[in-house]
Amino acid sequence: MSTVLAAAQPRASIGLGRSIAGRIGLLPALLLAVVAGMSAIDPQFYGLINILNILRNGSFLAIVACGQALVIIAGGFDLSVGAVVALASVVTAKTMAAAAIAFPGNTTLVIASGVASGLGCGLVVGLINGFCVAKLKVSGFVVTLGTMSATSGVGLMITSGIPVYGMPEVFVKGFGRAQVFGLPTAVYVALAVMVVMMFAQRRTLFGRYVYAIGGNVDAAIVSGVSIRRHIVGTYAVSSVLAALTGILLTAQVGSGQASFGGDRMMLQSIAAAVIGGVSLRGGIGRVEIVAISALFLTILGNALNLLHIDSRLQPVFLGVIMVAAVAMDELSRRRKSRV
Repeated sequence: MSTVLAAAQPRASIGLGRSIAGRIGLLPALLLAVVAGMSAIDPQFYGLINILNILRNGSFLAIVACGQALVIIAGGFDLSVGAVVALASVVTAKTMAAAAIAFPGNTTLVIASGVASGLGCGLVVGLINGFCVAKLKVSGFVVTLGTMSATSGVGLMITSGIPVYGMPEVFVKGFGRAQVFGLPTAVYVALAVMVVMMFAQRRTLFGRYVYAIGGNVDAAIVSGVSIRRHIVGTYAVSSVLAALTGILLTAQVGSGQASFGGDRMMLQSIAAAVIGGVSLRGGIGRVEIVAISALFLTILGNALNLLHIDSRLQPVFLGVIMVAAVAMDELSRRRKSRV
């Protein structure tokens, strides 16, 4: 077991130093280029309202992308994150609305029950994903594609496509739309998630085992790593973080909606992970760089909106950037294999 622990951290360091070194340097340059260009083109870009909007939306994407990155590092995929965002939103709103009627005046209990149920439904989806992948040996792509469809259907069935209201005002105005030291509360939640994930990756056995499983699952098995438990753990974390994002979105908008997340959130979370240097082959990646990548994608989307680029064309930019990132990763691997 000590062998795989010793090997996991160097592999992560090598991945950070070689495979994604170019993209680490490229991301700040791209960020500066987009920011400088948009600041010169449209003064609205550096307006306070727009900056806060970027930070808020970037925080939502960063939280989901960090969970997605963990799954990809372990060698899997989670296509259900967007659907979990939506399900957690409607379950949280429905629970709070029902609790407010059952326990009038008890705001703390109402909010706690709603948040717990929202996170709980995310955990259930994650455990189902992890169990099917780890125990039943079903492809993570197929499993999460199925749970994505099922979860989306449940969310629509609960709401009939109608937004759910009735949440406490303190949850919406006092938390979701509040600002602390001039920044939205979602920014602080995203920073807390990133710090916890960084600590888990660098300082815990779970983080090292995830790298080991993604890097060489056979070696990890021989070394005595509990593969099933840790794979289930990655999917559980991913779904819980997606559910947390759904709760934050619900608090900001003031209603639970089955339209939150969707395919766009799923695609953007994968793109943020890949552009941020997470290898699709597993074993390589850092959440702090994924968070920077999520911020870049948010700024890019905001810039395209300000430039009045047709919304139907905007996914083209995301696709081109994602393909370029994967191509860079593959070229880097081939270059190293020749050395």
